[in-house]
Amino acid sequence: MSRRTSSFTSSPPSPSPSPSVSFPLFSPAHRDGRLLKLVSAVFYAVSSFLIIVINKTVLTNYRFPSYTFLGIGQMAFTIIILYLAKSFKAVSFQDFDKSIPVKMFPLPLLYVGNHVTGLGSTKKLSLPMFTVLRKFTILLTMIMETKILRKTFSPQLVCSVLAIVFGALIAASSDLAFDAEGYTFVLLNDVFTAASGVYTKKKLGIEGLGKYGLLFYNAFIIIIPTILASAYTGDLEKAIMFKGWMSLSFIVYFMMSCAMGFVLMYSIVLCSHYNSALTTTVIGAIKNVAVAYIGMFIGGDYVFSWPNFVGLNICISGGLVYSYLTFHGGSSAQTATQEESRLRVHVVEENTEEKSQFSDILTLQSVKPPI
Repeated sequence: MSRRTSSFTSSPPSPSPSPSVSFPLFSPAHRDGRLLKLVSAVFYAVSSFLIIVINKTVLTNYRFPSYTFLGIGQMAFTIIILYLAKSFKAVSFQDFDKSIPVKMFPLPLLYVGNHVTGLGSTKKLSLPMFTVLRKFTILLTMIMETKILRKTFSPQLVCSVLAIVFGALIAASSDLAFDAEGYTFVLLNDVFTAASGVYTKKKLGIEGLGKYGLLFYNAFIIIIPTILASAYTGDLEKAIMFKGWMSLSFIVYFMMSCAMGFVLMYSIVLCSHYNSALTTTVIGAIKNVAVAYIGMFIGGDYVFSWPNFVGLNICISGGLVYSYLTFHGGSSAQTATQEESRLRVHVVEENTEEKSQFSDILTLQSVKPPI
């Protein structure tokens, strides 16, 4: 009897193991993700800074007559590098077929527009004024992300952007070296840059393209029309007849510009991939702080005036505030994530307690009275 009794005696329920709680903010994957975001942002900032200085040297110091031809060289370099990389299986992307133009639209048009207007404005404007007027890209990117990607922004962030625009207007209104064509080019460049950034972020999710496919087919689709347009306008002939081709130093700078064109486009796509189009624009604004001040001492075409200088500093200060608010927003997201983690822990604990109580009931029901 004692044996039968012992066979029905249930041992007390073992304590439930403590719930496994993960904190994604402190996980290695999260740290690696933040590192990739930071590295891609710094890579874009350095690339953007270097190509502006190099293009300014080619177009202004050496007086190269065709910014369109320089853009063609950058496209050709991109095609050659990525084709060789794909041939040696260093990178992979979809082979060309009829679906590619549909997948890419309207990026090729924005790409060539961004190239041509960017190089044209670099040639026509001083570096500080170029970087000031480029601040309008931030406002345009916010508007396009709101309309196209359905994003929302805090009032503080919007106010900081308006401060940037206000400072840019003060600086531009007193530019003693006013150039209507240069201003037109840089404002068009703002539109193309903002649209290109937003659509690049949108197209990165398309299957088969990826970062390298976007770069390759952007250049591949529009290089022939650009060459034809350059020949029609006479820019191609001016570039070929340029006497600077006999100078080794000019050839070195020209090749550096072509290489940096590829590096810049890759850095933009990489930064947009790991961050957002708006963050990429913010990084460009931070980079412009260095470009604006350095441009006062190099290039030789900055005309000083107090309103221009004050407006430039207001614009830069607004850019720093904007950058702080943007990256500080990450702390708000972290707070929300931590709160979500705490709620998840609370739910897990409640579920564990309920399961323990249910297990106790089953145990009591399974214990039969001894015979």
